[in-house]
Amino acid sequence: MTAKLKVLVGQCSTQGVKADNQDTVGFFIPSNLALLETKGVACAIADGLSSSNEAKQASQACVTGFMSDYFSTPDSWSVKQSGSKVLAAINTWLHGQSQQFQQAGRGMASTFSAVVVKSTTAHIFHVGDSRIYLLRDGEFEPLTTDHRIRIDENKEYLGRAFGVDYCLDIDYKTLAVQEKDVFLLTTDGVHDVLPDKVLKQFLLEAGPADLSDLTERICDAALKAGSQDNISCQLMCIEQLPTQAPDEVFAQLTVLPFPPDLYEGVILDGYRISRELHASSTSQLYLAVDTETGEKVVIKTPSVNFEDDPAYLERFHLEEWVGRRINNAHVVRTVEQKRPRRFLYYVMEYVDGKTLQQWLDDVGRLDLKTVRDLVPQLVSALRAFHRLDMLHQDLKPGNIMISRDGVLKIIDFGSTKIAGIADISSPIERSELLGTKHYTAPEYLLRRAGQPQSDQFSLACIVYEMLTGHLPYGEKLAKVHTRQDLHRIEYQSIALFIQDMPSWVDKTLQKALQLYPEKRYQALSEFATDLIKPNPAYLSDDNRPLMYRYPVKFWQACSLLLFISNCLLAYFLLR
Repeated sequence: MTAKLKVLVGQCSTQGVKADNQDTVGFFIPSNLALLETKGVACAIADGLSSSNEAKQASQACVTGFMSDYFSTPDSWSVKQSGSKVLAAINTWLHGQSQQFQQAGRGMASTFSAVVVKSTTAHIFHVGDSRIYLLRDGEFEPLTTDHRIRIDENKEYLGRAFGVDYCLDIDYKTLAVQEKDVFLLTTDGVHDVLPDKVLKQFLLEAGPADLSDLTERICDAALKAGSQDNISCQLMCIEQLPTQAPDEVFAQLTVLPFPPDLYEGVILDGYRISRELHASSTSQLYLAVDTETGEKVVIKTPSVNFEDDPAYLERFHLEEWVGRRINNAHVVRTVEQKRPRRFLYYVMEYVDGKTLQQWLDDVGRLDLKTVRDLVPQLVSALRAFHRLDMLHQDLKPGNIMISRDGVLKIIDFGSTKIAGIADISSPIERSELLGTKHYTAPEYLLRRAGQPQSDQFSLACIVYEMLTGHLPYGEKLAKVHTRQDLHRIEYQSIALFIQDMPSWVDKTLQKALQLYPEKRYQALSEFATDLIKPNPAYLSDDNRPLMYRYPVKFWQACSLLLFISNCLLAYFLLR
C-alpha cells in the first residue's frame, strides 16, 4: 500500500514581557498530493531584530514570503534551489526597504530558520540565532549554529540576518528523516533561558500530548524562567514517511501497455503512421499525421526490450514530463494530447530537416560565421533546461535537429537529470547516465555529479567539431576512468587543423573544454559572448608553444633543420 508523507505540527508565539510580538511562525502542509510529493511540507520561524523599527514586518516577510513563494517554484527545482532562490529574493527586498528608510532610522532585519521535509529528507535553512533541534530515539541535538559574534563576556552581536546586507550566506544542510522524528524550532526568547536538557525533558515527557499544547507549555516555562524577549516555538513530528513497494511503482509505470507494431497506414489514437524515422535499441520514432487537424507530428514509442525494466520506463515517462515543462524555440515541443491514450508513447512536433550529425557528415566542417549563428540557439536551449534545475547530460550532434530554415532544436531528453525528481526517494534504482563518449564531460566519467558546466563542456565539443571536423581530445577522452587518466590527456589546439582561426576563438573553446568544471565559464552566456566578440584577455601575447601558434612554419623549420643536419652528417661521413 502506498504511504504518503504525514506530519503533525504545533506552534505557539507570544509577546512575553514586551509590548509587541516581533516573532513570526508559520507552516504549510499541502492538501494537493502532487504538491506534497514535489515540494513536501515546511515550517519556519523568524525573530525580527529589536534594533530594527520594522522588526515585526521583517519577520512576517520572511515567514509568509517563504511559505507562499517556495510552494510556487517549478516542480523541477530541487528544495535547495527553490529555498535559496526564494530566500535570496526576500533578503534583497528587505535590504532595499532598509536602505530606503535608513535616514528615518528605520530598518527591516530578521533571523530565519526553516525545515522542509520532502520525501524522506529534511532540508534545513538557517540564518541568525533562532534554532532547530532534532529529537530522535531519545537523543536531542541542535541542527543549527547561532550566528552570534562575541566581543567580550558581556557583549555580543548578531553576525548574520536577513535585510542587513545585499549578499547573505544561508546555512543549508540535509539529513535523512525517520518516523517519530521531532523537530523543535525556537527563538532566543526560549533557548536563551531554557537549557537544552530542559527542552529535551519537555519532549521526552510529552508522550502523545497535543503538539500545540506542548509548545504553549514550553513558552510558559520560558516566561517563568525570566525571558525578557518575545517567546516562540514550533514542533513538527514525522508521523509517516512516503513509501512505495517496487511492484506498486511498476504497476503505475505499466498502466498503459506498449503499442503494437506500427507501420504505414496504422492509426494509433487518431494519429496515422506515415513512416518510421528512426529506430534504436531503446526507442522508435515515427512520422504521423493527426487525422483531425492534419498536423504532422513525431510519435516516440518505447522499445519492447525494456518492457520489464522499471528504471527505463520511469525515464521514458520523464521524457514527456520534461518536454511539457520546457517552452523554448530551440527545444522540440511536446504536443499536448487531447484524446485519450490507449498505449505508452508520446507525441512531439515534427521538425522538417536533418540532425546536426547528418549535416556535418554531408558538408564537413563549418565556417566561423555559420557556427556563430548556431551557437546562441543551443545556448538558449540549454539555459531553458538550467533555469528549471535540469541538466541535459547527453548533448551531441545526433540529438540536435536543424530545420530547412536553419533553426536548431534539441530533440532528446532521455538522459535529463531533474533535480526536483532526484529529491524524491524511490524503490527504483536510478543509475546516472553518462551520455555519449567523446561529448560527455569528464566528471561523469569519474562518476561525479554533473552541473551546468557539464552541459557547457558537451556544447563546446560540438562547436569544436563543427569548426575542425575533429574532437578536442580525440579518442582519449572516452578512455578516461580515473583522475590519473585525466592528467594524461591534453587539449588539441584548433591551430593543428585550421591555420587561419583567430587565437582568441581557440582560447575560448579551451576554457569551455577544461577538464575540471570549476575552470570553465560560470555562465553559458559568457561562452557565447566570447565566441562572437574577442575577449580582451585573450588578445594578449599568445603564450602557446610555437608548434601550436604556427604549426606549418614550425614543421617547415624543423624539416629545414633536419635537412641541414643530414647534409652536414653526409659531408663528415664522406670526409
